[in-house]
Amino acid sequence: MRLNRYLSQCGVASRRGAEEIILGGRVSINGHIIKELATQVQPEDKVVVDGSPVRTETPLVIALNKPKGYLCSRGDTHERMTIYDLLPGKFQNLHHVGRLDKESEGLLLLTNRGDLSHRLIHPSQGAEKEYEVVVDQPLTTEVMAKLVKGMMTEEGFARAERAWMDTAYRAHIVLKMGLKRQIRMMLYYLGYEVERLTRTRIGWLQLKGLPKGGWKELTATEVERFFKEAPAKPALARKPATEKEDRAERPSPAASRKPKTGFKPKREGFKPRRSEESPRGDKPRSRSGPPGRRPASKGAKGPRKRF
Repeated sequence: MRLNRYLSQCGVASRRGAEEIILGGRVSINGHIIKELATQVQPEDKVVVDGSPVRTETPLVIALNKPKGYLCSRGDTHERMTIYDLLPGKFQNLHHVGRLDKESEGLLLLTNRGDLSHRLIHPSQGAEKEYEVVVDQPLTTEVMAKLVKGMMTEEGFARAERAWMDTAYRAHIVLKMGLKRQIRMMLYYLGYEVERLTRTRIGWLQLKGLPKGGWKELTATEVERFFKEAPAKPALARKPATEKEDRAERPSPAASRKPKTGFKPKREGFKPRRSEESPRGDKPRSRSGPPGRRPASKGAKGPRKRF
């Protein structure tokens, strides 16, 4: 294991911060000062930082079914309940992977593994989070399509990977990105209020079987599945629409050529090329040569001389 990663797993600093500590000559292995970033640490090595020995923590990952009304925070100035009030003392040093707002509930992971946090949080890694949403008004297939297409919000551009309806008031939404209160904001922009929001899945891991407020420790094999899981391709999953609805939802050819949100408009003064058949009634250009040069006649014996 590289030295900077080892120090990160020991909780000394982030990997970038660990590199600065190493280059500063503050780390020794078996009594020798180390400044080489590529140094490998063996299990039997004694690593010391600023005169104090350090060692890696035992990797630990737990799944928690967060109830409504709890904050994803280690402490609160208003003395409100946090997720750490649900956990025994040995788990108080774990950090939560992502967060659920106070009014949301469902599956939440806590760990001391930074590599797992990065794998699950970063959008490029492809870890999906699935949510069950209950709203105050009947949903439509058009709303599901708009969630997948995306929209601009206060936190930036937001979109779902997939969205489909269970009933008129309940839907499932799959995300990879994690903007603040993303699902609530997107539905609010579409005229809906979220009455209940539950995270039911993270990657392969389902919420099923875990009671509210309950937790379980994941095995090493279960944790490894998060790293072996292939990123899913975004797609719209929904109830099949009728032929009439499908035609109504298709954009017209003219509408499909409009620039999408986030694209820069064409510069001023830009004019598209005229087609070969000009609308002004001009004759089309000959395809046998460039303008101003006529094709040679059939009876010509050789190239024309220029004077």
